[in-house]
Amino acid sequence: MISFESDYIAGAHPVILKNLAETNMEALPGYGTDRYSERAKEKIKRTIGREDLDVEFLVGGTQTNAVIISSMLRDFEGVIAAETGHISVHEAGAVEYSGNKVLTVREKDGKILPEVLRTYLEGFYADGNHEHMVFPGMVYISHPTEYGTLYKKSELYELSGICREYGIPLFLDGARLGYGLMSRETDVTLADIAEYCDVFYIGGTKVGALCGEAVVFTKGNKPAHFMNSVKKRGALLAKGRLLGVQFDTLFTDDLYFEISRHAIEMTEKMKDILKAHGLHFYIASPTNQQFVVLEDSLLKKLKEKVAVSFWEKADETHTVVRFAASWSTTDEDLRKLDAILDSILEEDKK
Repeated sequence: MISFESDYIAGAHPVILKNLAETNMEALPGYGTDRYSERAKEKIKRTIGREDLDVEFLVGGTQTNAVIISSMLRDFEGVIAAETGHISVHEAGAVEYSGNKVLTVREKDGKILPEVLRTYLEGFYADGNHEHMVFPGMVYISHPTEYGTLYKKSELYELSGICREYGIPLFLDGARLGYGLMSRETDVTLADIAEYCDVFYIGGTKVGALCGEAVVFTKGNKPAHFMNSVKKRGALLAKGRLLGVQFDTLFTDDLYFEISRHAIEMTEKMKDILKAHGLHFYIASPTNQQFVVLEDSLLKKLKEKVAVSFWEKADETHTVVRFAASWSTTDEDLRKLDAILDSILEEDKK
């Protein structure tokens, strides 16, 4: 059995495990006040190329989204997200549970287009009853999106401009950010994201860490008493060193970018294999997630030997599934996938 189910099927990159073990017996202060956390923050700032940033570490993606949104919004505000956005579909209502509504808008290939955002905001304020409605107080996007697609630099620029015009922050979910930055088709850099977004995070959980996300506030806009807000929401890790050591490692010698680039290289090879077997792609993704439409009987046979993720039904007899490569994917994994597809498809011809 081989797995392309997700990009967090393996534990952590070996260098991270090595550094966690080597620092394990050090007596360090808690709650992210240790020297590794401080050093990791400085390395992230240097990588982005700005010293005027505030960096904080949280454990997981859903937790990070809920904490950022609830601590930055007022109680009468909601957050705009694509209909397919992670916070509106796959986070079990975590944002609503914390008290702020998710306001969904139509998407294209997982993205909120600038013209859609402007139309939504104009329509809200043109509504004579808007004082009785949930106010749009933030825009949430993910990069890559839930369909592995990427925002162009020009799109981020336009979204940012609209948000500034309406006085609301632009928040970018970067759970898989490394894979987006290393895509062969991107024109977006970390510095661009820091310029156009008011807050974003650099995902570690899906990009080589055991756990952890690095939140970056870019406009001197970190909420007051942020640690207090994090703790109030049950999200403050006493052994914050675990996050500090991991991000210190990821941002030493460009490891974060190296392992992300590896995932993209593996993905390109995987795409070639899927194409060679005549499989139909649901959407064109330039990142590590590939979405393929499979006939249900073929999917049943495939799942006996290959773990993939259900994404959605295409029709009564076809299903969209996700193949995800990652920092831990090997050439051997791909050779096995190729052989399994050969065997299944040859059997179908008989």
